Amino acid sequence: MKIIDVKAVYPNHYHATNSWRTHFWQIVVRIETDCGIVGWGYGGGGVAAVEIVNRHFREIALGKRVDSVQDISALWDFLYQASTPYGRGGVAIMALSGLDLALWDMFAKAESMSVCELLGGIARDRVRGYATSQDPLLCRDDGFTAFKSTHLIREKDDANLAQLIANVRFARDVFGDNALLMVDAYMSWHMQYALDAAKELLDFSIYWFEDVLLPDDLRGLARLKPQLFPVKLVGGEHDFTRHAYGHIARADSLDIWQPDITWCGGLTELLRISELADKYEIPICPHRGGEVWALHFLSAGYGMDLAECHMGYFKEETPCLWQHQPKPEGGYLQIEDVLGFGVSPNEALL
Repeated sequence: MKIIDVKAVYPNHYHATNSWRTHFWQIVVRIETDCGIVGWGYGGGGVAAVEIVNRHFREIALGKRVDSVQDISALWDFLYQASTPYGRGGVAIMALSGLDLALWDMFAKAESMSVCELLGGIARDRVRGYATSQDPLLCRDDGFTAFKSTHLIREKDDANLAQLIANVRFARDVFGDNALLMVDAYMSWHMQYALDAAKELLDFSIYWFEDVLLPDDLRGLARLKPQLFPVKLVGGEHDFTRHAYGHIARADSLDIWQPDITWCGGLTELLRISELADKYEIPICPHRGGEVWALHFLSAGYGMDLAECHMGYFKEETPCLWQHQPKPEGGYLQIEDVLGFGVSPNEALL
């Protein structure tokens, strides 16, 4: 197949006007081939990433042949090198992620396969989901047995540990003793707060603390990790490519890695990160793993049997960007017999 068109668009996302996501949330990438096959991908970086795809990556990708997974990998390397002066992470790699996923979707369709089949086939008939939400009752009633809530602290608001304890106690009462409970700090905690929280929450068997410090503070994370035991220190959604994860591995700063397939470099780079994780014996639990892009990766047996489900993403009343996407049922997700990733965008939102 030869690539004859590449186009990225920024969908009509339904977000509050004061949200940073208004202009920098997810993008849609479309690739068309000379045999009529169209591939769809999902990336990050918003309007800036759209410009990178349409004004730089497009001119490189046009005319390139894609007849194997190795061709996808080679094109990824070409695009990464071409964007190195302004890239290596952030918006450029988010843009590359969307294009890469469109390539995998396109090639799987050409082979009359799902992306999961390209990865070796279904190894997990269903993947256990964990709900990211502030409503443990609703998530329990939806069948989830794993739950994560977000707890932020502000610069002048460190005295909210009691609220965190109350929230966790309520979640444990709702889910019972056997459920996994996790807490996401979204880079807002400091080391002493994390240590205090781990001590105060010891009786509630918290599985992990997520994104505790800024991702660049590898030294601080490495110091914190052993002190939190038995709570696991996890993160990585804001890190890009296997090169960043190499730094994380060498610093021994996280117990579990959480790359986001639509940000870290796409499926091509997630597979490379997974290979690195195997070398260091580090589990991978992709950020937003319950969305279809990482669900094929997990269903093929890669990573942990645990997929994040942001419950707002699956709300029926919200206009859905991706049609035919699997939704959690009884706390589990499974992919259908599809071609590619099995989804197409809602044209009304483009």
